[in-house]
This record gives sequence, C-alpha cells and structure tokens, in this order.
Amino acid sequence: MNKAERLNQELIFLNYKNFFQVKDLMEEFHISKRTALRDIAELEQMGLSIYAENGRNGGYHIISHNLMIPITFSLEEVNAIFFAIKSLNLLSATPFEKSYSHIYDKLMATLPQLQQDQVQRMQQVIKYYNAPTIAQTNFLEAVLQATLKEQVIKLKTQQFLDETLSLQPYDLLYRNGIWFFDAYNFENHRWWTYRIDKITDISTIDQILPLTRAQLRKKKQKDTAENHPTQFKCALTEKGRELFQKNNYPNMSLKTESNQLFMVGGYSQNEFSYMIEYLISLGNNVKIIYPQELKDGYLKEVQRMISQYHD
Repeated sequence: MNKAERLNQELIFLNYKNFFQVKDLMEEFHISKRTALRDIAELEQMGLSIYAENGRNGGYHIISHNLMIPITFSLEEVNAIFFAIKSLNLLSATPFEKSYSHIYDKLMATLPQLQQDQVQRMQQVIKYYNAPTIAQTNFLEAVLQATLKEQVIKLKTQQFLDETLSLQPYDLLYRNGIWFFDAYNFENHRWWTYRIDKITDISTIDQILPLTRAQLRKKKQKDTAENHPTQFKCALTEKGRELFQKNNYPNMSLKTESNQLFMVGGYSQNEFSYMIEYLISLGNNVKIIYPQELKDGYLKEVQRMISQYHD
C-alpha cells in the first residue's frame, strides 16, 4: 500500500471515531510510531479537524465529522468501481430496485472530464461476461429482507413438489444465472438450498421464534457434519481444477496427493442426483475413485446420454 492509499484508508478508519491514539494507526496499518505521527500531521494539513490531548492516556479528538475531507480515489480504484457496476448491470434480477446504469451515469457525472474519458476507454477494451438471470425471481427482495431482519417465513415452492415450508433464510447465492438461498427448515430441522425462482408465495410467521445468525451458523455447521455421511474422492486433471474453481459447492474441496489432484468431500442421499449432474459437467476431466454407488450413478447417466443417439 503506497502513502496516498494509506492516507485514504486512515480517513476511512477514523470516519466513525471521536477519539483515537497513535497506537490505533500503528496496529491497524502496521506502521511505525514515526510514520503514524507523520500521517496524522499530513491528515491535519489535508483538512482533518483534530486537537491533541496530552498525558498518559492522551490522543487526538476529532472535532467534527462534518469537517472531514472527502475520500478520494485513484484512477485504478475508479476503474474498479465502474467495472463492478458494469458487471452487475448484466444481472436482470437483483435484490435492489435500482438501475445500475442510472447509478453508473450519476457516478460518471461526478468525475472530471479527463477521468470520464479514461474510464470510458477502459470500458471499451475490457469485457465482462456472466450468465444473466435465466428465470423470473419475483420474491428475491422479500427473501433478502427476511434474511436481514432474521424473520421466519412461510414459503410455497415448486422446487420438487408443491410444498409449504416454515423456513428461516440464512444467506443468498447467485450461481450460473439462478438465485438460491440457504435456509433452516423448522419442520424437519434440516438445512437445504432453495431456488428463489421456484417460489410461488411468501409471508412472515410470527408464531415461531426466529434464531439469531450465530444460532443458525451453528446449526448449519452441525447439519453439514451429520448429514453428509457419504464421502467421495475424484481425481481431476488440470483442466478439472480450472472448472472446479469456476463452479464448486461447499461440500467439496481440493487436495493433492503424490502430485495428483483430487476433489474430496461428502454428500447426503438427497444430493446424489446433484452430484451426478455436477460430475457430468466436468466431462473427461474427472475420474471417480469412490464410492461405488457414485461410479454406478455416473455411468448410468453417461449410458442414458449415449442411448439418445441409438435410435
């Protein structure tokens, strides 16, 4: 981190503080006392309104946050922000009722003309591709709000069968054009991942006491440990590593043994078909080592695919 970046980060760090000491900057930014004192002097020259309090427990009081100078961004940081906005604009559905193109235009208008020209040039030469949302997600914002407010919801879904479930959402996930969310099911006390585009109705439930995020996290960890009893191991090629890094799930990880790359993890019987589908997507870059049932299921699916061409 260069000096200009560090000063910007220090301003952000001090933004919500009324009082700080030299050691706070030393510990947060891993700098010496001499550097911290020099930075404080430069921040004051830049417009940070502070006064020093001497003594053993002394430090610096920030007089008014209204007088804090605006945070500045380097051209590289500005480009990164606009690049992120452009990539988000590719999603046809997000939890936010805002137009990313409108936000893009508003931010662009705040820049000097020279920086506008540089950002637009960058946008012309860097392309970003991602899978657009492939299914209508009418309840995306409702799921997000229930997650943030730690609410229990009554959910009607057509993901497997027509079901009505009592759930508490934990987090949202966007993968390959589809929005999902993880949730705790109060009826069977299990975790599952649900597709938001399969929801047909949603409402809050006041009769069930919601769990805190800490409680949900513990239940999720316990469920993962107890309900993924079938262990698997698959050899991967280098191309398989690349495919894994682009698309993988929490129940799997990579390990290397004797210069051979393996994908390992565990799955429940409810996830068996998903495992087969995922392994098929890796093509000839994966070889199942165990268990036998996974080999058999994989080969059965391959034979079914081949049989489509034997009319």
